[in-house]
Amino acid sequence: MTFETSVFYFFSAILVVAALRVITARNPVHSALFLVLAFFTAAALWLLLEAEFLAIVLVLVYVGAVMVLFLFVIMMLDVNLERLREGYWDYLVPALVVAGVMVIEMALILGRSYFSLAALPKPLAAEAGYSNTKALGRILYTEYVYPFEIAAVILLVAIVAAIALTLRSRKKNKYQEASRQVNVRRADRVKLISMPAEERDMGDAP
Repeated sequence: MTFETSVFYFFSAILVVAALRVITARNPVHSALFLVLAFFTAAALWLLLEAEFLAIVLVLVYVGAVMVLFLFVIMMLDVNLERLREGYWDYLVPALVVAGVMVIEMALILGRSYFSLAALPKPLAAEAGYSNTKALGRILYTEYVYPFEIAAVILLVAIVAAIALTLRSRKKNKYQEASRQVNVRRADRVKLISMPAEERDMGDAP
């Protein structure tokens, strides 16, 4: 067994264990931390495939941004763990059935001959000065520019929909209307009252 193969099996084992701990850990913070570990090990596998750009993007985007947001939301919300665990075992049988179907499908697909080492040999070494980032950008913005733009629009719509669904109008909140403030007149805000002067009897003073 070569050194590269040993490294692959090492990170693959960590990735599988971390993925299992994501769904089996009782504490949601621990689940998020195990997911961070899974992202790091997946990035290491990308490095073994000489896809440095994808590995760095996986670490920077998912670990540096998405998971920090997840941890922030999980730690800020007061999650009632006891209530979430109610009826947990009631879904064990359907979950095992779905998991079994997925395992059978993966075995049928990955067991085919076109996924063997003979059909998928090790990629050739890159030439001197080759940049996979440049090659990825060229393909992404030439051959796959329309799917890329469609995916961007779908993500934008998802962001707008998430904001619209979570936005709640509160009656107690007061908002400023600039148009009404600009068009206001002095008579609408100031009222002059004429009050007659009264003389005080100094004899009643103490």
